[in-house]
Amino acid sequence: MSTSWVGYVSLAIFILAYTLIIFEGKLHLRKSKPVVFAGCTMWMFIALFEAISGSGHAEEHVKQLIGEIGELLLFILVAMTYINTLQERLVFSSLRAWMTRKGFGYRTLFLVTGIITFFLSSVADNLTSALVMATVVAAVGNDNKRFLVPSLINIVVAANAGGAWTPFGDITSLMVWMAGKVATGDFMYLAIPSVINWGVTAAIMFPFIPSGNPPGSKERVEMKTGARRIVFLGAATIAIAVSFHQFLHLPPVMGMMMGFGLLMFIGYYLQEQDKTRNKTPQEQFNFYRKVEQVEFDTLFFFFGIISAIGALRYIGYLDIFSHSIYGGLGNTFANIGIGVLSAVIDNIPLMYAVLQMNPPMGIDQWLLITLTTGTGGSLLAIGSAAGVGVMGVCKDDYTFISHLKWTPAIAAGYIAGIGSWWLITHWFM
Repeated sequence: MSTSWVGYVSLAIFILAYTLIIFEGKLHLRKSKPVVFAGCTMWMFIALFEAISGSGHAEEHVKQLIGEIGELLLFILVAMTYINTLQERLVFSSLRAWMTRKGFGYRTLFLVTGIITFFLSSVADNLTSALVMATVVAAVGNDNKRFLVPSLINIVVAANAGGAWTPFGDITSLMVWMAGKVATGDFMYLAIPSVINWGVTAAIMFPFIPSGNPPGSKERVEMKTGARRIVFLGAATIAIAVSFHQFLHLPPVMGMMMGFGLLMFIGYYLQEQDKTRNKTPQEQFNFYRKVEQVEFDTLFFFFGIISAIGALRYIGYLDIFSHSIYGGLGNTFANIGIGVLSAVIDNIPLMYAVLQMNPPMGIDQWLLITLTTGTGGSLLAIGSAAGVGVMGVCKDDYTFISHLKWTPAIAAGYIAGIGSWWLITHWFM
């Protein structure tokens, strides 16, 4: 099929759709639109080709693909709803206000925001973690670019590194976990490489941070009623999802949806409390408003890109690519190269393509590809959702060029993280 008209047409459609994604910022065309259309169109041509030839099993493959997509989308939907609820309950705003009140010096703030971002992104998504800490840095930076630029880059690197060592920190690690390539406990092998990936970059940048203290702030933000309960429930939901996967051998999305149901009950309780306080309907807590605020563009992008890559695999292109890159370079260098490529191409389609190619790799190599695709995006400002998000909210201080100046330091962290992965997997696995 890869040398037939359907293969060439499908490949052309995919390249055109991805080109539109690359120029999303200039065209103001949401990235989900071209890939949803492309993915469905590619499968239409495949089904037409099989109808003409009288052979094939596209329908069976698409049904399996929809099951994979549905599991991933529902998982992410629950996670995003929790994040939106925590934001509405002012959990992140309270954290930001606390940090600005502490009166940290520039160098202390550089380290503290990096550490908090690293650990926050291991349970929340890296975009939210980076944006929360970026607002802290922007609030206290007082237009001091010698502090702002490296601190914002430090946050992006910490967010991406922190998301690589847990199943919930990044979509790529989540995909590897849900595919059963790496067990829950085995992600801990990436904890030290992730710390080193961020720590080496931060250590190189630290001497360039100015000494002294920024102007103080007395801002206080009180969390809303139920905030602490929702934080606890979010942690419990992650634990339930892990337990469903680890002990009950059920898809982890079932555990996430169970936590989703519990959040619905909490939402009902909060809404009833607001009614007793005579709040207007607009002021009352509304669970479904948190669902409405989910980034559906991102969810539809996942549907489209997974459908399109699934079509390329069905046609045979991924097998050709797999034999070319993994057969030619070997697993280690191929995985390192894919990580570097994730600085230009979104890491989600790259990881899904690797999962679909399913090259013969041990758990050590699946850990490596999780590390490299998670952290490789830090090499460029456009290489990760965290970088793009921070560039959007701090566009006057953090730009593609300002990030590029620090790429050698980020690359040193990337190489050091891979080196520590090699030592750990060879000593302990």
